[in-house]
Amino acid sequence: MYQFREYAASGGLITYGASITDGYRQVGVYTGRILKGEKPADLPVVQSTAFELVINLKTANALGLTIPPSLLSRADE
Repeated sequence: MYQFREYAASGGLITYGASITDGYRQVGVYTGRILKGEKPADLPVVQSTAFELVINLKTANALGLTIPPSLLSRADE
């Protein structure tokens, strides 16, 4: 099990973690607020709210694992 979806794309079995795409979006929002004149020290710390579950079925099949349908239905990819 890994944190970033790139590991599943490279052959890992399962990844679950914060969405990197959402993190980059948050960086853009922060940058925009700073460029509009807000002080960086006044900006709140924001935790990620978007998480992704990615299951690599090719790897699961190679390992002889059966992924339960309830887990497959929750997966983002």
